[in-house]
Amino acid sequence: MTTEPLTVETPEANPAAVNVPPAHTVTAERLRAWAWHKQGLDGSLAGHTAAEVLARAGWARSLGGANPYLTLFARAGIRREQVDADVLALRIYELPSARGCTYILGAEDFAWALKLGKDSAEVFKVLGRLGVDRGELTLLEDQVVHALAGAGRPLDPKQLKDELGDSVRSLGEEGKRQGVSTTLPAALGLLQRDGRIRRVPANGRLDQQRYAYTLWDLPPSPLDMDAARTELVRKYLGWTGGATLKQSQWFSGFTVAQSKAALAAVGAVEVPTVHPAAKGVALWMLPDDVERLAAFDVPAEEQIQLLAGTDSLVIQRRNAADLFAAGDGDTTLLGAILAQQADLPDHPILDRGRIIGLWQYDPVGQRIAHWLFGRSSPRVGQRIAEVEAWIREDLGDFRSFSLDSPASRQERIDALDAANAG
Repeated sequence: MTTEPLTVETPEANPAAVNVPPAHTVTAERLRAWAWHKQGLDGSLAGHTAAEVLARAGWARSLGGANPYLTLFARAGIRREQVDADVLALRIYELPSARGCTYILGAEDFAWALKLGKDSAEVFKVLGRLGVDRGELTLLEDQVVHALAGAGRPLDPKQLKDELGDSVRSLGEEGKRQGVSTTLPAALGLLQRDGRIRRVPANGRLDQQRYAYTLWDLPPSPLDMDAARTELVRKYLGWTGGATLKQSQWFSGFTVAQSKAALAAVGAVEVPTVHPAAKGVALWMLPDDVERLAAFDVPAEEQIQLLAGTDSLVIQRRNAADLFAAGDGDTTLLGAILAQQADLPDHPILDRGRIIGLWQYDPVGQRIAHWLFGRSSPRVGQRIAEVEAWIREDLGDFRSFSLDSPASRQERIDALDAANAG
């Protein structure tokens, strides 16, 4: 494929000459397959460790659901037992990071990623309006640490509250309205952000949200906040293979000024595209990826995967609508047009980055209910059977988030069955 050398300008940085592929070649199909490759869903991560997968594909969103397990199984064939062992050994862990959201990330990212969590100044601002000053919260933090040290074992929030007694203050109805019923969650959040404590899954599994807390002594990151923002944007562009400024901001929670400064610091390159995802706005990419995209070809053979609706391929840019082929996204299911929903209502079945169908797990029938937009193929049937068997053997059920249940998803299972029969 031929390319045209163009001179492009990065935000607030000196121009950098790179081989940018002509806009007419950066099609929807090509960009979908490119993101698929960058995410390691093309088989290139087979045999890698969980930490290596997360370093390449990006942090896995948890939400108390099964996405982290499928993230690692789809890319590297890692079974749940190994994932849980990696969590126990702190090779990977669930921590609050970008936008204060919890992700599963590798050990090399623990310290600096914690910096990206909720700003302590905002915490103190909210509590200040409720009559809680910094001194009271600092004292409570010290008491939490003392209680955990004295217990010699993890304690859940109720046990901590019982142990701390009147040191934990109720914030009344006004506090409930602002999402902080007592002072304990704020103290736990600040201690976790500083690496002094960490949450421990109650039964060692990631697909639930029952936790206890234990002491931790994580060495602080040498990166300041500006450097941490730069590191996140560098990794984010590597994980995605390129994103719009708006997509980058959504994932990171950075302001426009912070985002542009980080893009300039990593030497990001603006790449024009005819892909509807850009909607007239270019994608920002790392210079090396621009060169690689210029030489990238869409694989000729099928590459089928079943992923969670919160998989990194989808959630990092929140661009599920761009992963449908022309016409497929206009399909209506349960009264809603698929491409017009901010997030996928069901889990996707994909081929080289294109959504070709949807699925849900039915634990009653111990099967995957699915619906394909087009005709099936032997490879599609084989992969559905493989994931179905893995869920039965490793997980027992596949929950999207902590409150998901067989009853809550029955309507969607029935709708997929009906669409498949039709």
